[in-house]
Parts: sequence; structure tokens; C-alpha cells
Amino acid sequence: MEQEYLKANQKLWDDWASFHPETELYDMEAFLQGKSSLMPFEREALGDVSGKRLLHLQCHFGQDTLSWARLGAEATGVDFSATAIATARTLNERLGLNARFVQSDVLELEGRLEGSFDIVFTSYGALIWLDNLERWADAVAGRLRPGGIFCIVEFHPALLMMNLENGSYQYPYFNEGKPVIETVTGSYAKPDGKNTHTEYTWQHSFSEILTPLLERGLQLEIFREYSCSPYNCFPNMEKLDNGMYRCRAMPGAPHVYLLKMRKPG
Repeated sequence: MEQEYLKANQKLWDDWASFHPETELYDMEAFLQGKSSLMPFEREALGDVSGKRLLHLQCHFGQDTLSWARLGAEATGVDFSATAIATARTLNERLGLNARFVQSDVLELEGRLEGSFDIVFTSYGALIWLDNLERWADAVAGRLRPGGIFCIVEFHPALLMMNLENGSYQYPYFNEGKPVIETVTGSYAKPDGKNTHTEYTWQHSFSEILTPLLERGLQLEIFREYSCSPYNCFPNMEKLDNGMYRCRAMPGAPHVYLLKMRKPG
């Protein structure tokens, strides 16, 4: 069944990648003119990336990877969507950057990506598409050089439990093994889209996220939680004075967390 879930999700993301570059959320015109797609949370946590080898897992069509490259990183992006990777490579060429893009399931990187990296990065809506965080932690730790940094900025597990329209509990906190199966029309970037897909996602508790990384020797340096999101990608969100977004039904809820960890060496 795992391969069936993967194929269905790949089909969904191939479709989304075909129109996401045209949506307001991704603001392609501003990006092509030099605007960074990176958010303050990750910029502050990672600081100067100039000259560092950076691996971006689940990069979609590459805006963040290319933004790191603009900051001087030797950036590599990985995603399982062929459509997304093709777009990323086209953008890389158009912008005259030196980023590299690899099409692969992040849980199947062995043999598809050589070398080690100073930084491994992933962000915003990535983990729910993975059924196995033990293998994910293997990929993270296995790609880091000794002394290297792993940084994840992700939507908070507490937020992902909730129906954001009314603030009621809807989804399990813990990974129950079986996926959450839902039918979606359009996407988070274009809710009025016409195409309909079945998506398969998995809930992950903090212990399920953090423990495999600790077991592979990564040392925690920073853990932060934020009461707002930099993205207006959920229903019932309001824009704050600082440009961030918050769920109207759950204004006091944690929206995003950040982990920064180091591989000893």
C-alpha cells in the first residue's frame, strides 16, 4: 500500500506544481525580480550561508532552494515531483544560479545523492507527506557532515490536530500508522482550483519528530515555537500588523515551530 500512497501523492504534487508558480501565494513575479521566498524564522536561525553546502529536502519547485543560492549557498533541492523539479531547473537556468535539483523520494536518497552537506533544511508542510520518520531521520543524519546543521521550520503538530474553521479537534495528535485520507479540490495555494485528488498524509507528534534525530546523535541547539504563521495557506486566517497570519478560531495556538540541531564532529 505504501507505493500506492506515494504514487497518488506524486500525482497530486505533479498537478499542484503545474499551477503553483502562477498563484499569488508564490508571487513569482516578485521572486524573479529578486525577492527572497525565505521567511524570517529560518533566515535568523541559519544566518550567513555563504559558501556552505546546503541540502533542501522536499523543495517543491525550488523557490527556497534558489533563495538560499542567492545568499551564496551551494544549494541542492530534492523533491519527488518530476513537474516540480523540471520547473526548478528552468528557474535556476533563467536566474543564472548554480543550484542543483534531484528528483527523488527523500526516504530513498541512498545512491541518488552523493556527498555530505553543511546544512540540511526542510520547511512548512513537508512532514505530513512522510509515513516513516525513522527513515527520514536516517536521510537527514546521513547527509550531514560532522559539525553540520539540520534546521526544520514546520507547522506545529498542535495546529494540525484542529479544524481551523471552528477551532474544534479533528485529527489525531499521534501517528496511528494508517494515513489520513482526504479528497481535496484545488490546493492550499489555489482553493478554487478545479482538479480533485485523494491525498494521503500522516500526523506526527513532537516525540516522533525529535526522538529519531536525537537517537542518530544530533544535538539540539534551538527549539522555538511561534504563535503565528508566515503563510496564509489555511482557512480562517487573519493578517497581523507584523505581516504574519493567525487563525481566527485559535488565536492563542502555536502555529509554527523551529528546530536547529547539530551533528557532532
